[in-house]
Amino acid sequence: MHTPLDPAARHLLRHTLATLAYRAGKVLRDAPADFAAFRLTPASRSGVEILSHLVDLMRWAERLAHGEYRWEATGVDDWDTAVDEFFTALAKVDAALADTTLAPYPAGVMFQGPIADALTHVGQLAMMRGVAGEPVRPESYARATIEPGRVGREQAPPGREFDGDASRPAK
Repeated sequence: MHTPLDPAARHLLRHTLATLAYRAGKVLRDAPADFAAFRLTPASRSGVEILSHLVDLMRWAERLAHGEYRWEATGVDDWDTAVDEFFTALAKVDAALADTTLAPYPAGVMFQGPIADALTHVGQLAMMRGVAGEPVRPESYARATIEPGRVGREQAPPGREFDGDASRPAK
């Protein structure tokens, strides 16, 4: 049996989930009507396939939070259903992490497995939005209002969006 997470690790994981919710919310909100079927190449995953994988990752994270290491790919092929299921699963992970009586897998396992993978896939969806012609506006995420426990579809409005690419040197 695993030991309960220390409060600092629990807080950081919950903050990471809230960050995931904020970033995913921004990418998933107002996606183009045909984005679910969009693929970068014929061999790559479609938008809805990546989103469905995000649902599976959050369900795995919830099982890890309950001390069970079990992966299951379920597959969701409808965009709106997958968006709803993603945020529902994210809320269940957060609730499990908030329950201090549970003894989940170690924080590092939860982070390096489903949570880091989910952050990667949200980035893929953001990139795909740009390629599809409907990019997500960049912002200073370090200044965003992100709070542990806020993991639903409804997020704080973007605080510091900007145009252009802040990673390029000024000319």
